Amino acid sequence: MRMRRPGLSLSMLLSLALLPFGWPHHLLLGVADPPGDAHRLARQAHVDARYQYLSGGVNTGHGWATWNPDGTFASMYVRESIAAHIIPVLTYYQLLQSQPAVGSTEMQKDLSNLSDPATMRAYWNDYRLLLRRVGNAAGRHVAIIHIEPDLWGYLEQAHAAGLARSFARKLIALRDQLAPHVLLAWHLSVWGTGEDPTYTKPSLAHMDALAAKSAAFYASLGTRFDLVFNDVTDRDAGFYQHVEGNPNTWWGPGDFRRLDAYLAGFTRRTRTHVVLWQLPLGNTMLNNTWGHYRDNRLQWWLDDPSGPHLRAIRGAGVIGLLFGGGAAGTTSDETDGGVFYRLARRYEAHPLALGH
Repeated sequence: MRMRRPGLSLSMLLSLALLPFGWPHHLLLGVADPPGDAHRLARQAHVDARYQYLSGGVNTGHGWATWNPDGTFASMYVRESIAAHIIPVLTYYQLLQSQPAVGSTEMQKDLSNLSDPATMRAYWNDYRLLLRRVGNAAGRHVAIIHIEPDLWGYLEQAHAAGLARSFARKLIALRDQLAPHVLLAWHLSVWGTGEDPTYTKPSLAHMDALAAKSAAFYASLGTRFDLVFNDVTDRDAGFYQHVEGNPNTWWGPGDFRRLDAYLAGFTRRTRTHVVLWQLPLGNTMLNNTWGHYRDNRLQWWLDDPSGPHLRAIRGAGVIGLLFGGGAAGTTSDETDGGVFYRLARRYEAHPLALGH
């Protein structure tokens, strides 16, 4: 292992572990984007990446592989993205919606499916199809498959390290066999530790302790993914407040410092690169109606000409930001009054370099 030299920041240290091949040399910016939209997106702003869920379940008859014949939905999304000079990201969210999904909670359903031989045979066949489609379409261009958000947090909470290890190793072994140039992203959920800092507001030292727990769980997999994705929330704070009756997800400066501390602790221990994913697109100028809910995360990182907030998250080991709504009715890039595209254009004119 390379010794840390005096004066090296965490982001500089992580840069010594090379960025994924083809990654931009700046902090990547992207957004959720549906099929058929890549060229319009490129005209709006020169974003680096776009993402799309693949879902529906592996044995339900309406999973992603049925959306176009024989899984060509994924091929077309990848080719369209590359033609527009945008990195395609596919979030593979198949396990929970598969059958039989026994139990009353998402954790129970996921664990039951992972333990069902028939379900997992269908799952691995579905995953193989995805790898072939993405690998063939991408060639040597960058393409990312983001594996099962939330699942890993449930596995950590259930202390199911053996099940997580065997699942992770097969995911990577099949990728290595069928699509070796495709990047695989593991999903990091802080609540997998049993605590959600948005509600508990712990000290920075405690955030580092949570990072140590998360890093230990990742290490227990006995294998390494190419990237780690992390989600800070799955809805605009205004959506939580006005639709779900939860006013407690708004973030202030202390919450952002806690995120920085947590990610820095995780990346320092694991020497991984992190992408923040499904960041809310709400802004503080909206009116908290359907599709127009307020949030402040977009503005915290991008509406900041001097850049200390972006530099802080880069210093914690983050190499990309992907924005998008996590539920119907949340703010989108089409309903936010043009704020995302305005800030994205300004950012991409002078993007934040990595490794400095």
